[in-house]
Amino acid sequence: MYKKITLLLLITIAISCKKSEDTGTDDNEKDKIKTVRWLLGKWETKSADGTLTETWKKANDSTYDGHSFFLKGKDTIHYETIVLQQIEEQLNYNANVIGQNDDKPVAFVLTETKENQLIFENPTHDYPQKISYTQVSKDSLVAEISGIQSGKPSSEKYIMLRTK
Repeated sequence: MYKKITLLLLITIAISCKKSEDTGTDDNEKDKIKTVRWLLGKWETKSADGTLTETWKKANDSTYDGHSFFLKGKDTIHYETIVLQQIEEQLNYNANVIGQNDDKPVAFVLTETKENQLIFENPTHDYPQKISYTQVSKDSLVAEISGIQSGKPSSEKYIMLRTK
């Protein structure tokens, strides 16, 4: 009887260990979103036109919440909320700008990922059709939006520094 209990206990421990190894992490964070942890934090760029700030926080094991705003003096020129979410094996970038798209989020799908670079696309969106983030160093990144605007190719790059 003692041998049977010991055997059952060992099998239970082995199965528990196997499940932990399958997730790859103790906190159960999804694999795809885990690779973009470098995006978390507060980022900023200043120009003569104003200050662009983007902040990313981990909401849960499959979702990062972001918000971005552009200030000119004390006026908020642009504000958007962003949800970066892993659903199964796909990363989705959903941007919501109040006053645009009937106040509904616009979905962009991760189409390409390289080391320290994310490219999201939505070819049916008016502008932008492409959003990319490239980590330059631990404390700097380049955010770029691009696509066709008013019938012409257009792009905007923002070199951002980590502030937190």
